[in-house]
Amino acid sequence: MSQRHTDVTGHVDEGQACAILDVLNRVSGKWSIAVLIRTAGGPVRFTELERSIEGISRRMLTLTLRNLERDGLITRTVYPTVPAKVEYTATEMARELYDHLVGLTAWAERHGPAVVASRAAYDRAAAAPAT
Repeated sequence: MSQRHTDVTGHVDEGQACAILDVLNRVSGKWSIAVLIRTAGGPVRFTELERSIEGISRRMLTLTLRNLERDGLITRTVYPTVPAKVEYTATEMARELYDHLVGLTAWAERHGPAVVASRAAYDRAAAAPAT
């Protein structure tokens, strides 16, 4: 594995680096990205999120929403109706992040096939008998 560009603490102390990595880990998660992208356009209800994010379980969506709310990236609004109506909206901080997430997902879509091909070539080479 390459050791280039692994020093993320070059300009920050260790405590700051841990905090930065913690935030990056939170917002770069598979489900977090999906939720943030969907809430950036305006209020979304839980069931709308659940239906629009393929593969997410109800429990994982609940945990993701709680974590994003705790981090200040989404707001949860409960309306006093029967049954209660709950909406989730990206905060200003999350909307700032949105453009970067869209760029990241576009990059992944563009380069996904190349990554898959590279993995297959690597796996073939690793499985080949040594000569």
